[in-house]
Amino acid sequence: MTYFGIHEGGVGLRPQQRTKAPSVFPGLFLAALIAALAFGLRHLPGIGTLSPLILAILIGMAFHNLIGTPAIAKAGVSFSLKRILRAGIVLLGLQLTVQQVIAVGGVGVALIVATLLATFAFTTWLGRVLKVNAKLTQLIASGSSICGASAVIATNTVTRGRDEDVAYAVACVTIFGSLSMMLMPVIAGLFDMGPQAYGLWTGASIHEVAQVVAAAYVRGQEAGEFGTIAKLTRVMMLAPVVLGLGFFAARKLRQTGGVANRAAAPLPWFVFGFVAMVGLASTGWVPEVTTPYTTGITQFLLAMALAAMGLETDMRKLVAAGIRPALLGAGAWIFISFFSLGLVLLLT
Repeated sequence: MTYFGIHEGGVGLRPQQRTKAPSVFPGLFLAALIAALAFGLRHLPGIGTLSPLILAILIGMAFHNLIGTPAIAKAGVSFSLKRILRAGIVLLGLQLTVQQVIAVGGVGVALIVATLLATFAFTTWLGRVLKVNAKLTQLIASGSSICGASAVIATNTVTRGRDEDVAYAVACVTIFGSLSMMLMPVIAGLFDMGPQAYGLWTGASIHEVAQVVAAAYVRGQEAGEFGTIAKLTRVMMLAPVVLGLGFFAARKLRQTGGVANRAAAPLPWFVFGFVAMVGLASTGWVPEVTTPYTTGITQFLLAMALAAMGLETDMRKLVAAGIRPALLGAGAWIFISFFSLGLVLLLT
């Protein structure tokens, strides 16, 4: 008997019956086109404050739900969600250096770490209270506590949530991070905060790097520079958090199943590449003139990954998630904003 050209007697596929693997190029082209459009839209009035990552997933979602992702693009979309994503996260390490962490100071780093851990723990607890599924809770927790959309998609490599969960988490960090961007300059004026204190507050609490830059520079050059450095220091925490989540996910799989589960235990190897790039950037061997190019390539690769995410996101499933995840995102935003503010006022 023959099953799909494979004989029971052990004879393999007949040469003429072998199917050719689908090409990744149509899907890669579509994801790249959407990423390029996202970068282009940033030049329009009122859109410049949104990162191309956010715009890419929104365009991808609109395309998928209004037109439909072509079947021929599926292989390339999947490739973007895996290989392109990991390459982007590895290159993200070139934007960070150990020297930047030192510039923030011991108190600043301790404040950032305390805020991150407290926010992640609080969001995890609140997710259980609100009965939000654990994977979506972890995505919202990482996006709120670390670095927005980049943290969401990096965390999903080990949590393995649905694309709709990723889209919901990205929506949360976009909306609430944008609110922080508008409200924090006003609140800082009420407390008469100095430039370094204000910069540290924005860097320790606002979700996206672009949102931090927009909010911090409102109160001057010094506040803007310190806020950006504080935020990049927070981004550096992405590596240990993802590794930790991968470790706990692997342990849970070992506790719940047999060999197949152990073999499937997620280990985010790309995070070691991220750490290696941080080390390389810290040596000073990377010419400063290349920074705009490496940063642009990194952002484009991550935008392609999020475009691919949008191309697989069904809005009906997103709406079906209901209001509870939004309440979770709001709770995480309120907590990180006021917890970090309290520490800044107390320690600086």
